[in-house]
Amino acid sequence: MEENAVESLAGRAYVVTGGGTGIGAATALRLAELGASVTVLGRRRDPLEAVAAEVGRRGGDALACPADVRDPAAVEEGVEAALDRFGRIDGLVNNAAGNFVTPAERLSPNGWRAVVDIVLNGSWNCTSAVARRMIDAGRPGSIVSVIATYAWTGHPGTVHSAAAKAGVVSMTRTLAVEWARYGIRLNCIAPGPTETEGAGSALWAAPEERERVLSSVPLRRFAGAPEIGDLTGFLLSDRAGYVTGAILTADGGQSLGRQIYGPPIGEGSGAAGTRR
Repeated sequence: MEENAVESLAGRAYVVTGGGTGIGAATALRLAELGASVTVLGRRRDPLEAVAAEVGRRGGDALACPADVRDPAAVEEGVEAALDRFGRIDGLVNNAAGNFVTPAERLSPNGWRAVVDIVLNGSWNCTSAVARRMIDAGRPGSIVSVIATYAWTGHPGTVHSAAAKAGVVSMTRTLAVEWARYGIRLNCIAPGPTETEGAGSALWAAPEERERVLSSVPLRRFAGAPEIGDLTGFLLSDRAGYVTGAILTADGGQSLGRQIYGPPIGEGSGAAGTRR
């Protein structure tokens, strides 16, 4: 595959969870473009194999590995399969997630458990499995976890997901310090609203909901999944070699807040404020 001379991942191998669709698939393709071998891991075999096949069509090497991140034994088997196939593991992208919007008072124990188990426990299962193998091999590496800005701002209707992603942030920052001695960097990327099939159906299914989300983004557009994949590739690369325990926010300014004081700016010809 075509290799970027500045940001090469040539000769390296990564595991991408939730790699069959959306941001995960786009990330896997981008890592392959940068020269890496990729294992895409997720629950559904068909989309994983489709992504692996696309990587192959573009001249790269990928392994489709069906596994549920909530199952530590399945994760161990998947990571071992990746190691057997490529002979090394240089890092991980924790992208597998589950989410739905519901008032907290209506959230069932099973709903809470399902999201926390995928996002927080799943991220730990994969992080632990990959990092232990890098440590045993004496190999430095990089782990990136995909979160959301409401991990620190909070957001009504997502208490389960916000709590789980906040846990991933804390896990990332703790391990960034603890595993620095091994040369393992851990960072998070926090995308804003991203144009994927999963997010569209779960978070802005109706046209009016989509417009409401779009209006909350100062840049007035959704992110493209390849954009997030590109930024993830940067965090994994040596160009980010001095970056650890950080959160890269890519949300078009959404988390910076909405105007509270004065006439709405950009929605008319009124003065922006009063002089004194």
